[in-house]
Amino acid sequence: MQPTIASLKKGEKAIIKEFDVEAIPLKLLEMGCLPGNMVELLQIAPFGDPLYLNINGAHLAIRMETAQEIEVDIIKSNA
Repeated sequence: MQPTIASLKKGEKAIIKEFDVEAIPLKLLEMGCLPGNMVELLQIAPFGDPLYLNINGAHLAIRMETAQEIEVDIIKSNA
């Protein structure tokens, strides 16, 4: 199964791979949530929803439901 933004751990980075455009709010697309862009999970809200992300320098919060629709390629850290 392909990892999604919802499967990222805090501090982990990934490259957005693909998603169903119909499942993603237009506002996210306008803010840079597009295939090929880097995403980093900055913080998870206390009850696990929403997720606070950095997508190409834009900080935004998205619902877990939406995060599960966006497939990513996780960037392996050298740590």
